[in-house]
Amino acid sequence: MSSSQGYESPGIAGSGAIATGLAAVSTTTADTILLARSEASAWRAEEKVVAACAKIEGAEPSRLRVTTDPADLSECDVVVEAVVEEVAAKGEVLGAVAAACPNADLATTTSSLGIAEIAAAAGTDKLYGLHVFNPVPRMQLVEVCIPVGAADARERALAWCAALGKTAVEVPDQAGFVVNRLLFPYLFEAVRLIERTGMEAGEVDTCMKLGAGHPMGPLALLDFVGLDVSKAIGDALYADNGELASKPPGLIVEMVGEGKLGRKSGAGFYRYD
Repeated sequence: MSSSQGYESPGIAGSGAIATGLAAVSTTTADTILLARSEASAWRAEEKVVAACAKIEGAEPSRLRVTTDPADLSECDVVVEAVVEEVAAKGEVLGAVAAACPNADLATTTSSLGIAEIAAAAGTDKLYGLHVFNPVPRMQLVEVCIPVGAADARERALAWCAALGKTAVEVPDQAGFVVNRLLFPYLFEAVRLIERTGMEAGEVDTCMKLGAGHPMGPLALLDFVGLDVSKAIGDALYADNGELASKPPGLIVEMVGEGKLGRKSGAGFYRYD
């Protein structure tokens, strides 16, 4: 059932940073169910949501329920998929959710993949894009992509974004939408710059922070996003547009191969204790 706040029974499928951040924000307006893949990931996800709720005005961890059974989402009016950035994985989760929740709107938080491609993998045509940004509690933008098949969910999706305190911008179904399509060629050029010149990451970041007014330099931002995630986004963009500027630089490919993924692994362009 929809309302002026868009949805009254939201579900989130996933247990990573985007899923748990969105679940925490969702508890400001409604009882929320989070679907995790295993008991271990469910336990970790619940911990993350509770910790995030403590930093969000109006968030209420008692409104969260965590499950590993898709059938428990059968009464949800929307389910948002937020798993690894791979078409097959997203399609599998969304297919299971669609079967368990035939009346729910379906959304994906993809940051770089085409909505139509994911929908085809899931076996549904009513999927829409709801690209929230990390960290979800702090970032204001939501890129909303509504294909024709999901047109009747448009008003509910936009109302929910507003109820969550977010600014929604409707974007076309192209890889990377707007932000990542413009952002990652810039981030990758910063990597190519240090490959060509031997400059230190900190020097390049200082230039962009003090010279361009950016709150975070490009190399620190890549570490924050995760070099593996950044590579996946670049691969998707390059497959879509064929532009060399979108192709992940060799240094990133090399670092990912070495397990240097940025903040989450303790090392990337910087070291993290």
